[in-house]
Amino acid sequence: MGAVPNLFRLLALSPAALQGFPGLNRALGKALDVKTRERIAIAVVQVDGCDFCLSAHTYLGLNLAKIDTAEIALNRRGAPSDPKANAAVAFARKITENHGRAAEAELQAVQAAGYTDAQIIEIVAVVAENVFTNLVNIVAGTDIDFPVIRASEAA
Repeated sequence: MGAVPNLFRLLALSPAALQGFPGLNRALGKALDVKTRERIAIAVVQVDGCDFCLSAHTYLGLNLAKIDTAEIALNRRGAPSDPKANAAVAFARKITENHGRAAEAELQAVQAAGYTDAQIIEIVAVVAENVFTNLVNIVAGTDIDFPVIRASEAA
């Protein structure tokens, strides 16, 4: 990206966090496809209300995952237009809102969309990764070094 995002400068305060976060991020990069990961991230950060992460993942969604602005807005509302992505995002949003608790019907919906048990664990891991960075950035009040998007503003 040409610069070190402020999140990584912040994580550098803890060598353990700085080592662990990129390791998880690299591993998950080999799991779900980039569009699915960014769709989940956008939905999760919207739920958590982290402006830093919403700004970063909107930028990554547009420029890395090639998700258009209309689709970004749908993901912020937890309802992407792609049916399979919608199942993953709805599940991710639900477990974010309910701290990991999902009804059997919600789990069955993500399975019916074609996600394997392994991929469901990967969805949970992407949620956890994003909740971690949301919390870090909210606690620290990290300066946003991406085009600013506010979670409180309508999608």
